[in-house]
Amino acid sequence: MIRVWGERIRRADPRWRDLGLALLVQVATTIPFVVPRDPHDSPATWPAYALTTLGNVPLVWRRRAPVAAIFGMVAAGSAYTLALDGPGQPLPYAPLIGVYTMALLCPLRVRIAMGVTLSGLVLASVALNTGTARELLFALFVFAAAYALGRLQHTRQAYTAAVEARAAELERANRIEAEQAAARERARIAREMHDVLSHAVSIMIVQAEAGPVAVRRAPERAEAAFDAIAETGRDAMAQLRTMLGVLRADGAARAAPRGPQPGVEELAGLLERVRGSGLEVSYERTGAVRGLPAALEATVHRVVQEALTNVVKHAGASRVSVRLEYGARELTVTVTDDGRGPESGGRGSGAAPGGHGLIGIRERAAAHGGAAVAGPGPGGIGFVVRVVLVTSPLEVGS
Repeated sequence: MIRVWGERIRRADPRWRDLGLALLVQVATTIPFVVPRDPHDSPATWPAYALTTLGNVPLVWRRRAPVAAIFGMVAAGSAYTLALDGPGQPLPYAPLIGVYTMALLCPLRVRIAMGVTLSGLVLASVALNTGTARELLFALFVFAAAYALGRLQHTRQAYTAAVEARAAELERANRIEAEQAAARERARIAREMHDVLSHAVSIMIVQAEAGPVAVRRAPERAEAAFDAIAETGRDAMAQLRTMLGVLRADGAARAAPRGPQPGVEELAGLLERVRGSGLEVSYERTGAVRGLPAALEATVHRVVQEALTNVVKHAGASRVSVRLEYGARELTVTVTDDGRGPESGGRGSGAAPGGHGLIGIRERAAAHGGAAVAGPGPGGIGFVVRVVLVTSPLEVGS
């Protein structure tokens, strides 16, 4: 309950809090006027009480004008001491709060000037009252304590503000990082779906277009074409189901089949499906053939898949070759066809107008520290896609 009320007070308008503080101080300064008094003490009169109240009023604007508020309190206190002989106060509540506020809010030069001025006023007040060292030391101590508390609160507020600013900056950085990660993941999924669908649909279209001709001329080839269409469709559906299952937020995600991404060893099946479209496909691996990280093998598979898809869709080629050259620290993937070349169908960009084939290939290569180039084949015939992928980083000092 106390914590709830404290939080409400902290969030309240500062002007209302200052008014509440002034009323609280007024209650404290009223006590000497209402408690029973010794007959020999100074009488509690209404003018004395009014001047005491006037000395508490500056607390209302202590935040907006701390120096002016202190001088208002001092002026009222001086008038009370010099002009009236009313009940004394155990502590100068309002001036102590004024000093605390001045230490909290004012710059150094103002604090120095006010410190010198208030020290002189304390000396004069003690001299006019008892003139004893005991009173002087007590007055200096309480005002120094109020000043120290104000500086400690200033340090605490500065530290809290710095921590909050740092937390807000970290939150912004985390949010930006999460948004960037989500964007990268969306781009990756888009590439995967593009590669799977584009390749599968292209093969199916080629097989479907050849089907009617084969039915009339060679029924046995027509059956093989339809089998190839079905197999390509099933493979595409399986891969799409896996990707969509990962994206699902409900229990279907856990139930979705999880299998490894296609790699280098799955290239044989990919090439066989392309051969079914009527293309003559050759495949070779040179250099020190070795196993690669799963992510890199998946990239090799997708690069070859996208390059072959472009050949099927745009090249009008009869032959295509796929070559994997294993180097010491890199793998070079080269796909060459004997088709129409980059001058037809916009293949200079890797696809038909508006396509994203080579863009996706370049992005995949860059993700593994490599690069992709594409252009006319040997002697200006056909088209070549060459991708260099880094298989292991350079060692320091090598």
